[in-house]
Amino acid sequence: MGYGGGMGWGGWLGMGLLWLLLLGVILFLVVRLLPGAGQGGSRQGVSGGPAAESPEEILDRRFARGEIDIETYQAQRAALAEVRGRK
Repeated sequence: MGYGGGMGWGGWLGMGLLWLLLLGVILFLVVRLLPGAGQGGSRQGVSGGPAAESPEEILDRRFARGEIDIETYQAQRAALAEVRGRK
């Protein structure tokens, strides 16, 4: 007796394409909806949030808050400028 001819190669091919399409849609949604996913090194987040701070901006902020004194600030700014000039 048996169970008939089964799906055949067309059915298997269709099922495989359906799974590939489903996985592609899931991957697309994950990349689009997760913050920071798929940005490729962009400095701005998906939501348009603030960009990452540069070393100079961090140094300026620390000086403005009074975390470092003027001598330290000037020495570190000069060191950053020297390193940036070498690249």
